[in-house]
Amino acid sequence: MSLATLPNNQSVWCPTTDQIQRTNITALQRQLRFDSYAQLYQWSIEHRDQFWHQMIQRLGIQFQQPYTTVLDLRDGVEQPHWLVNARFNIVESCFLAPKTDTAVIFQAPGEPLQYWTYGELERLVNRVANGLVAAGYGAGDAIAIVMPMTVEAVAIYLGIIKMGGVVVAIADSFAPVEIATRLHLGQAQGVFTQVSLRRRGQELPLYSKLVMAVAPRAVVMPTELPCSLRPGDLSWDDFLSEDDQFTAVPCQPDTPLNILFSSGTTGTPKAIPWTHTTPIKCATDGHLHHDIHPEDVAAWPTSLGWMMGPWLIYATMLNQATMALYGDAPLERGFGAFIQAAGVTILGVVPSLVSAWRRSGCMTDLDWHRIKAFSSTGECSNSADMKFLMALGDHKPVIEYCGGTEIGGGYITGTLVQPAYPSTFSTPALGLAVVILDDQGHPNNTGEAFIVPPSIGLSTTLLNHDHHQVYFDGTPYCPLRRHGDRLVKLPNGYYRAEGRVDDTMNLGGIKVSAVEIERVLQALPNVREVAAIASTSHGPSELVIYVVLSSSEQPADLQNCCQQAIRQSLNPLFRIKDVVIVNELPRTASQKILRRELRRQYKNRNL
Repeated sequence: MSLATLPNNQSVWCPTTDQIQRTNITALQRQLRFDSYAQLYQWSIEHRDQFWHQMIQRLGIQFQQPYTTVLDLRDGVEQPHWLVNARFNIVESCFLAPKTDTAVIFQAPGEPLQYWTYGELERLVNRVANGLVAAGYGAGDAIAIVMPMTVEAVAIYLGIIKMGGVVVAIADSFAPVEIATRLHLGQAQGVFTQVSLRRRGQELPLYSKLVMAVAPRAVVMPTELPCSLRPGDLSWDDFLSEDDQFTAVPCQPDTPLNILFSSGTTGTPKAIPWTHTTPIKCATDGHLHHDIHPEDVAAWPTSLGWMMGPWLIYATMLNQATMALYGDAPLERGFGAFIQAAGVTILGVVPSLVSAWRRSGCMTDLDWHRIKAFSSTGECSNSADMKFLMALGDHKPVIEYCGGTEIGGGYITGTLVQPAYPSTFSTPALGLAVVILDDQGHPNNTGEAFIVPPSIGLSTTLLNHDHHQVYFDGTPYCPLRRHGDRLVKLPNGYYRAEGRVDDTMNLGGIKVSAVEIERVLQALPNVREVAAIASTSHGPSELVIYVVLSSSEQPADLQNCCQQAIRQSLNPLFRIKDVVIVNELPRTASQKILRRELRRQYKNRNL
């Protein structure tokens, strides 16, 4: 089957010859003398050391001591050794752009746009690094950041790493108990935060949450809210050094630079260390799959507590581009006006955000013509919402991008040299191979996705779990790495994500993913959001639907409407036990639906 025969084929975006010729992928193909993307991809997985060597050269990664070997597998593919004998600090490679080029465009609520050059940002990074040394911190120390994504947060992040430290990244949305858990897992010895943050016209306390979490010594940025600091805590002005020169501390390739946490959809969050090689994966995905050039401006509503925050820093700065940061929630028109004013060319989203824009109509009539591509990640997308997004950008493509914190980027994605069809992936990421296995462990077009290691970016350790047990133990073949996503390979060679394998249900002996059911029910009138879970309290699994309505008017016989839709579009044997109407669905910091939490809630309500 070709793309032209797929449903709704009018929404396919096809690159022109001129567009293809301008991409970084085509430039790499020319350099390596390949005639097609397929040849480039096959080479990238058959000669992984050569692929990563080429990307290190293209990105201009700086070394204080060069590597003698790209890849050493003496300890097997689970524990690869990358860039053997190298000494470097990745922050040095973040400042290769001309000092006068724009590094960050930032807008605080109600304020004009701020433009920070690479030179200005580097000086602030150096002042942070010197301030840390003066405060008694040194190489190897773990220091947390619990802040929104601001220019200062970016400088703090890079300053900690430049002085040889490790960032413990925690989302500012977490409750005190969750902050305390992550501070403990990351063994943080200090923390940066601010008094409060502004969201949709409200000033929300932040520093007080860290006090409740019994956080270690804090450096606190002032905001509009008055605040008294704990004894020993420092104000930003008292902390920041006047010395704007600093020599980066050289590190080994496998030295941790950032502790990030899994979203926690399947239990206690995993503490995942990124090393000084992980940013090379971020930047490579940005360079090839998102086609980031120095003239690009990339925006992604995110935080340092979600992997897309650090990803955005490295994908832009290692590609000498500009990142655009908005200091408020992205749910309203102000964000869209910022995207227009900042001249954003690459806009990242999560599907639930696009769905909210579509329902409210808040982005109507904005001029987003400069956008050349969108990118969607975090959860499975809805085709209708993605078509709506493409229309906002004058029918620009959506790069579906699926990966994880433990990958340092994506494992399956799209490109700007292939047609883009909403809610589908066109290729595994360059440098990575993916196989799909069915329930019996046999290769199939539908089933669980496994990664074939090694790759720069793939984690090799966890702070609070057995890495081998989590990713490799019990996989059907060696050397396959478990990831936990359910994929379908379509007849045209593209892929569709169907959520986590953990969210697959067995209804009457038939396996179905929650995402398949939700995709059908999402189209019903007056349904804003929907989540499907399996109740297994007594006997066989039974289907339960959670629904968020788009208005206060409840449809007559909602359960019957849902049942009819499933019967007609999926399987008449799938019977709905219950429909529960709620005001909102529980989500992680990266906007994934917490179906595990819904299962717990449903079990408790029926005790």
